[in-house]
Amino acid sequence: MIWIQENLGWNWGFKISVVTLSVALCIFSMGFPVYRYKRPGGSPLIRIFKVLASAIANRKASLPEAENTQIYGEKRNHDKFRFLNKALMGESVASTEVEETKTFIGLLPIFASTIMMNCCLAQLMTFSVQQGNIMNRSLNSFKIPTQSLSVFPLSIMLTSIPIYEYFVRMFRSKNNHHPGILNVFQPLRRIGLGLALASGSMAAAAVVEAKRREAANDDVVLSVFWLGWQYLLLGVSDMLTLGGMLEFFYSEAPDTMRSMSTALSWCSTAMGYFISSVLVTISNSVSGHFGKEWLGRSDLNHTRLDLFYMLLCILNFINLLNYIFWARRY
Repeated sequence: MIWIQENLGWNWGFKISVVTLSVALCIFSMGFPVYRYKRPGGSPLIRIFKVLASAIANRKASLPEAENTQIYGEKRNHDKFRFLNKALMGESVASTEVEETKTFIGLLPIFASTIMMNCCLAQLMTFSVQQGNIMNRSLNSFKIPTQSLSVFPLSIMLTSIPIYEYFVRMFRSKNNHHPGILNVFQPLRRIGLGLALASGSMAAAAVVEAKRREAANDDVVLSVFWLGWQYLLLGVSDMLTLGGMLEFFYSEAPDTMRSMSTALSWCSTAMGYFISSVLVTISNSVSGHFGKEWLGRSDLNHTRLDLFYMLLCILNFINLLNYIFWARRY
């Protein structure tokens, strides 16, 4: 599509997009007679706010008194967030709603620990594209469009999914008597591995950028395929982290909160992109006080993008330690 827009004009790109989306909408509409419709059971956010409001209103009540107000089943979160049990003093709050709130709050530290990884993904759509724009993009007689570089991480992620599934099936078939080996594929461990790879990808990106700047000073233009290391590591990292998050949130969330809990994965992506912009601003502000802004110029040959990548590497490593703490507690 990008090649068509650059060589045949934007009008052709818009026309093809309209036709493609129209066909997709028709295919989607054909499924209306066979779709399963389920009436919503009310917003889980309202139930959460109701439990929190009741717990605050009855904050002076003793826990034994609150827990004896209703029949309180043995739940896995029975000993966690016990202060929320005070919400049972409210007449309109059920014990199941308290348990739902406890479970959702317990998921939030895991959710928050994945935001920093998505800051790295934001670089693939921004600074990595800028890097590719001033690198050698020729492939024989074909010149790779700069905007198409984002295809690399998506292709790597899509390719790595069937490879990962193949290894999971292979280990399960050969290690039925050794369940400890299969623990490696548990969602929390997959997320942790993905976060570790995110930190490694930023270290690789910093090394490649330093090498690119050094070559540029000698009037040498490196191939754009040098960026493949960060695309490879971040593509696999995204597959492990996002896939692990979706499975973890869906399996751990209460039945009535599964839609909202799985949406946390996409909220993490959105927040990571926003925080990336904040980090760029803070980095320029701080580095500007000590001399020259790291990312203050449009020409990457006169910036210190490598230092910004190294900053992301360090922040992601610290975030990995934070994640390990919360995952072990969970």
